[in-house]
Formats: sequence, structure tokens, C-alpha cells
Amino acid sequence: MAVTKQKKADILKDLDLLFKDAKSVVFSSYKGVNVKDISTLRKQLREKNVKFKVAKKTLIKLAAQKAGFKEIPEESLEGQVGAAFAQGDEIAAAKTLYDFSKTHEQLQILGALMEGRALTKAETMVLAKMPGKQELLSRLVGSIKAPVSNFHGILYALLRNFVGVVSAYKEKMEKSA
Repeated sequence: MAVTKQKKADILKDLDLLFKDAKSVVFSSYKGVNVKDISTLRKQLREKNVKFKVAKKTLIKLAAQKAGFKEIPEESLEGQVGAAFAQGDEIAAAKTLYDFSKTHEQLQILGALMEGRALTKAETMVLAKMPGKQELLSRLVGSIKAPVSNFHGILYALLRNFVGVVSAYKEKMEKSA
């Protein structure tokens, strides 16, 4: 289906806004994924503040160039490409697409744009397999809290043992008296 110049201009304008607001962009091939599954994927992405957009590769390249990305590697734009624009957590798009691809093998992550540079498929997969931001923050807090908790436990044990020794000594003194 031919797309008019006005429609292309509108799509490019939308892509420009998405690239401007995105903290990261993940490209995926969705060939073979049916409409129902794509709708499910879009819903999962929306829940994580990620927008999924399908557009012509030339329009994606133009919008990326306007956003400051000089070049997108060709392997990131192979086949039918969809772009997931993460507006909150930087790795939310990669994680969600990766989780979805576990049950829908047709969907493949192709690459990403993050922090001013293009990431390869392998680098994007490493990001996708990382724990989420909240989990990492929880681990950090747990790591900081562990020594304090252990110190508290040791002090409590010393006090409990001291009270036990004093109590045993008191009983011994009462029996001998």
C-alpha cells in the first residue's frame, strides 16, 4: 500500500517525538507474529511506559539522525522492523521484548540505541537479561543493610549470652546460700 507524502510526514513527526523522549530504543523483527500477539506485546510494553511503533526503515533512520544518532547498523533494521521506545526504565523495552520472544520465537531483538550510541544484538541481549532497575536497587539496599543487620545480631547475641550467664550465676548463688 502506497503511503502519501503527508502520511509519511506525520509518521516522521511522531517518530521524531518518540526519539526525543526515549531513553532507549530497541529494534525487533516481528515477521511471523500475528496481530493478536502483537497487540498483547503492545499492552505489555505500555504497562512499562514503552511505546512500540512500526514504520518504514527510511523514516526510522531519518528520525534517528534528527535525534543525534549518525547511523543505525544495518543488522538492527533487517526485515519487518518495530521500534520500542522506552520512556522510563532504560532496559524495560529490551527486557519485555526478550521475555515475549521466549514464547514467540518469531520475534527477534535486532539491536538498540542507548545513551547516544548504537548497540549490537549481543549487547542488547545482555541488557535484556539484566535484572530490572527495582531489583538492582533492592539488591543494593540489601547489600548495604546486611552488615548492619549482622552487627545487630552479634550485639544481641552477646547481650543475651551475658544475661544468661548472670542469670545462671544468680541461681548458683541462691542454691549455695
